[in-house]
Amino acid sequence: MRQYLLAFAFLFSLINVPASAADPAAVAAIAQYEGADRLQRLIAGAKREGELTLYTSATLEDMAAINSAFEKKYGVKVKIWRAGADKVLQRVVTEAQGGRFDADVLEAGTPALESMHREKILTAVKSPHHADLLAGAVPAHHEWVGSRLNVFVHAYNTKLVSKEDLPKTYEDLLNPKWKGKLGIESADDDWFAGIITTLGEAKGLKLFRDIVATNGISVRKGHTLLTNLVASGEVPFALTVYNFTAEQLKQKGAPLDWYVMSPAIARANGLGVARRAAHPYAALLYYDFTISEEGQQVLAQRDFVPTSKKIQTPLGRTPMKLVDAAKVLDESAKWTRLYDEIIVKQAK
Repeated sequence: MRQYLLAFAFLFSLINVPASAADPAAVAAIAQYEGADRLQRLIAGAKREGELTLYTSATLEDMAAINSAFEKKYGVKVKIWRAGADKVLQRVVTEAQGGRFDADVLEAGTPALESMHREKILTAVKSPHHADLLAGAVPAHHEWVGSRLNVFVHAYNTKLVSKEDLPKTYEDLLNPKWKGKLGIESADDDWFAGIITTLGEAKGLKLFRDIVATNGISVRKGHTLLTNLVASGEVPFALTVYNFTAEQLKQKGAPLDWYVMSPAIARANGLGVARRAAHPYAALLYYDFTISEEGQQVLAQRDFVPTSKKIQTPLGRTPMKLVDAAKVLDESAKWTRLYDEIIVKQAK
């Protein structure tokens, strides 16, 4: 009995350790605590800490929605630093190597988060909200979670392309009527990998070589830019834009609509808690809030596709294939080479 009491006392001491210690064992104890009073502990600890630091690759406008809801609910300030996912990854790794641990929560695409897992930046979390999420949103190691999906959809200018003329399959893009009308983003090799493996590698690679050779394709850097070019008419039909960006422009009155040829390829964005978080209670409270039904509803109102199965989305029951973050890292050289060879370098 004594050994169990000692073990419990040790765990209790870790759970209540001061946040300033930034000790990985203390953060892990808080992150994996599953008692009935988990939420109460996180709220009390977060209020003592008063703030958290978030590194994110999302737009400030989009993050403002979830951050404002969190701050209003709990009275805990979210300090934010934003850059592209590669820069977020680079900064947090560089800081860790230098013994600096400013970030409490990391928000980025899941390939970047998986890289942070491999660099031992994150801590495993056991959240009661994980059970409500789509399959694949929580990796086996539990060091990050997919909170929303960036679903690759096709956007078209409604003044230049009629709904009746839309391609129903990728083979339809071989039709000469699409010559000079197609656009694609410059770094969507993970989308490309998902589509090609669905079609069958040999068949899929030949198909896209033929599409580019027959009708050409305009390559643009940035999904927001590409979506705006569809709205302006410079690119009548874009193969890879994010659903939420297209929907936001559509709601603003742009002559643009979107749809997707099955299966939809989705790249998850998510978040993880730093293993040396200086504000672990606040970080974990933010983590739980983001994937709770309330937080997921906030994301849905921004036209994101939440990973919670409790939230209805414009995509309804559209079959979706989630990009495997670990596989993306392991096979990135192959698919980057093929995408550059077949799409980017052949662009017209």
